[in-house]
Amino acid sequence: MDFPLTSFLSAWLLGLSLGLTACTVTCLPFMGAWVMARERGAVLADTGLFLAGRVSAYALLGLAAGLAGAWLSGVLNSGIGHFAIGGASLAAGAWLLLGEGRHRACGAARGAGAPPFALGFSLSLTPCAPLASLLAFAAQSGSAPLGAGYGLAFGLGAAVTPLLLLLPLLGVFAARLRAQQAWLGLWLKRGAGGVLLFLGLYRISLGW
Repeated sequence: MDFPLTSFLSAWLLGLSLGLTACTVTCLPFMGAWVMARERGAVLADTGLFLAGRVSAYALLGLAAGLAGAWLSGVLNSGIGHFAIGGASLAAGAWLLLGEGRHRACGAARGAGAPPFALGFSLSLTPCAPLASLLAFAAQSGSAPLGAGYGLAFGLGAAVTPLLLLLPLLGVFAARLRAQQAWLGLWLKRGAGGVLLFLGLYRISLGW
């Protein structure tokens, strides 16, 4: 099978156009709230997991478009992305308010990686012009491997985002607040959890 380099480069540039613009606006409220509640040492790992979720989602979307063609665009436009984002945001908010606050066992620490990955994955399901172009590109290929490759290239482009700078900066800011007033740590978690619950309910309302 021929894998044209120029096509992959085009998909990467398309993803880059998303990562440098709409991605930051859409994702910052969710991940910004999350990292404000997290310890400073976990922010880089959470950012990496979030971007891994996005890249994984785009690769799977490309694969599905290569198999299903234009049908996938109709599914995404039906509002399923809003439900996915809402569910992931509600789960992340609940984890901050309930899961992490109760204990810090090894299992809970490992489970902390699920919310940022799920947020990254679900936020990639939001219909937008660059994503629609990717799906059309993958559908025209008529090939699942090519579609997945285009999706992967698109996701790697979208991973080049100002969030790589903004999220660690928010983590540093939150850490300084906690260092000055220890009680702020609990309220940061509660506030961030509440924000994520609100955003989740809002997204689900959009899906209806």
